[in-house]
Amino acid sequence: PRPGARHDGFLEIAKAGNIDLLYVGDSITDLWDDRAKDLWDKEWAPLKAANFGISGDTTQGVLWRMQNGELEGFKAKLIVLMLGTNNSAAHTAAQIAAADRKIVAMIREKLPQTKVLVLAIFPRGAKKDAAGKITEAAIEDATKRTAVIDAVNADLAQLEDGKMVRFLNINDVFVGQDGKIPFAIMPDQLHPNAAGYQLWADAMKAKLAEMM
Repeated sequence: PRPGARHDGFLEIAKAGNIDLLYVGDSITDLWDDRAKDLWDKEWAPLKAANFGISGDTTQGVLWRMQNGELEGFKAKLIVLMLGTNNSAAHTAAQIAAADRKIVAMIREKLPQTKVLVLAIFPRGAKKDAAGKITEAAIEDATKRTAVIDAVNADLAQLEDGKMVRFLNINDVFVGQDGKIPFAIMPDQLHPNAAGYQLWADAMKAKLAEMM
């Protein structure tokens, strides 16, 4: 569905007000509902969790959504934000980090009692083409985007205040000893599969419990 329809649906969920834990982001967040629904139901649903991830979304898109009602009607204990990978081709690290910071500031302003957990943008690698080959172009794209993402994450780490805004980088769990992302956890080198979501949950659980 178009983002407008998803946004309208999120507004209904927000208005209902029963949210203690909110995930905000792009497809990596959105796909909890598709690839790890059982895990979501086991780990997060009991915490009164909602998922405001939209596949393909950008920092601009999320900023607009937050400005247009998606932070109204509830008082969450914690919002988990991971956002920026879809901006990594067209925008600089400084632009992406500034947009993420703006979103965090908006959450803090609209929901002053809500803590924010900013996750480092997950790593991405060179994906295989239709023939199962990794092309030079794919390697070059992944290398460029990785440099941007690493710089964004270094910037976002500065948001950590030990109290209301925390930063967590769990990217090591997605990288093998050879420094590459195993296809067994991110088949397209960007989106986790069920095994990848399990790694995410395990790596974040302690921090999340501490913040809620």
